[in-house]
Amino acid sequence: MDNEILLRLYSIYQKELYLYLYSLCGERQQAEDLLHETFLKALLALPGGHTNMRAWLYMVARNLFYNQRKKKSREILMGEQEYLSEKQTDKDLLEKILEEEKRRELYRAIRKLEQKKQEIILMQYFSGMSQKEIAAVLHITPENVRVLAYRAKKELKKNMEEFQKKSAGREDTK
Repeated sequence: MDNEILLRLYSIYQKELYLYLYSLCGERQQAEDLLHETFLKALLALPGGHTNMRAWLYMVARNLFYNQRKKKSREILMGEQEYLSEKQTDKDLLEKILEEEKRRELYRAIRKLEQKKQEIILMQYFSGMSQKEIAAVLHITPENVRVLAYRAKKELKKNMEEFQKKSAGREDTK
C-alpha cells in the first residue's frame, strides 16, 4: 500500500476509530495501541480491491480488540471522571453533575444491552456509521442491524425510564 494512501486513511478515520476503540475498552492507552495496530495491519495487509475502507478498518479494529480481550481475559472497564474547575459557580457545578450523571446512566443502560446491540448503538450513534457499514463489520445483514438497533433503542428507553423512577424514589425518601 502506498504511504500517501495510508496517511490519508489515517487522517480521515483516526479520530472516529479511536473513539470506537475507546468506547469498547474504556482505556486511552489501550485504545491508542489498538488504533496504531489497526493501521499497522492496514499497512501490511490491506486488500487492494477492498471497496469500503472504513468498514474494513472498523472490522480490523474490532477483531484486534476482541483478540486482545481473549488473551487478557478481563472485563471491559469504561468511563473516566471529569475534574471540575474550582471557579465554577454552584449552579454550573450542579448542572455539570446532573449532566454527568445522565451520561453515566446512559452508559450503564448501554452496558446492559447484549454485546451485539451495544456495538450497533456505539457504531451508529457515536461513530455515525451506516447500517450497511455496521453489517459489514459485524458480518450480519443490514436488515438484522436495523432490527437489532430498534430493539436496542427500545431497551435503552426502558432502562432509562427505570433509572428515572429509581431516582425519583430516592428523592421522595429525602
